[in-house]
Amino acid sequence: MRMSASSLATRITRISGATRTSQDDLLAVEEPLEIRLGFEEAGKRVSRSISITMRTPGDDEELATGFLFTESIIGKPGDIAFVKPCSTPSPDSGNHNAIRVELEAGVTVDLGRLQRHFYTTSSCGVCGKTSLDALRAAGATAVPVNEASFSKQMLSTLPGRLRAAQRTFEETGGLHAAAAFDQAGELVVLREDIGRHNAVDKVIGALLSEDRLPAGDLGLMVSGRASFELMQKALLAGMPLLAAVSAPSSLAVQLAREFDLTLVGFLRGDTFNIYSGEERIA
Repeated sequence: MRMSASSLATRITRISGATRTSQDDLLAVEEPLEIRLGFEEAGKRVSRSISITMRTPGDDEELATGFLFTESIIGKPGDIAFVKPCSTPSPDSGNHNAIRVELEAGVTVDLGRLQRHFYTTSSCGVCGKTSLDALRAAGATAVPVNEASFSKQMLSTLPGRLRAAQRTFEETGGLHAAAAFDQAGELVVLREDIGRHNAVDKVIGALLSEDRLPAGDLGLMVSGRASFELMQKALLAGMPLLAAVSAPSSLAVQLAREFDLTLVGFLRGDTFNIYSGEERIA
């Protein structure tokens, strides 16, 4: 029995010491989403399948547009003509597992950026220089230090606020969350997904739809670790601070320091580590 688009009921056997019981449990839904892009090429309209990602259904339009923005395929809301599902619902789940983003005429599309994206997301351990070079080539610039400041007292409240707002995590225990927050600690946008990168793309897609990018007055909070890919997305969204409840990777720290981003890790209660950009922490 399906409880919602993002959770599914199942029957399990629970073992606790010598006790064995049968009971209902909720699972976080994981399904593929194909992102198709329609645009003008050599005077003709064309359509390309550009990505298939495993995601938790919900906020698919934001996921698609946030992905396109953080891959530098689009740069503003006005680039988008419309976004809509382009398939019949899945017979098993009822979810639309393909979405079409149609761009306005005259928007130049460089699909080579998606090929270069392979290097920026690889965790092979040998492509750090290539990843940073790709960001420089895409025109990424440092975030001004005087854009915003965030108090340590406010930061210490974020993990609790994030957890309290995670409705589907509370049901399933199986989803990541990402949230854009302001200098007062209010969660401006919160999204959940089985993938950390998808949750961040959903947040950025929501900010894009509200024409709030670049978001120089907002920070980004994530429920897991801080990877290079998440730092890259924060940078391209113009968000000066990324806070994570877990550890950052070495390449995430390198990116943060090169582009003057503030990176906070192990944010738990009133303790956290600052890896870069301490000047923004009041």
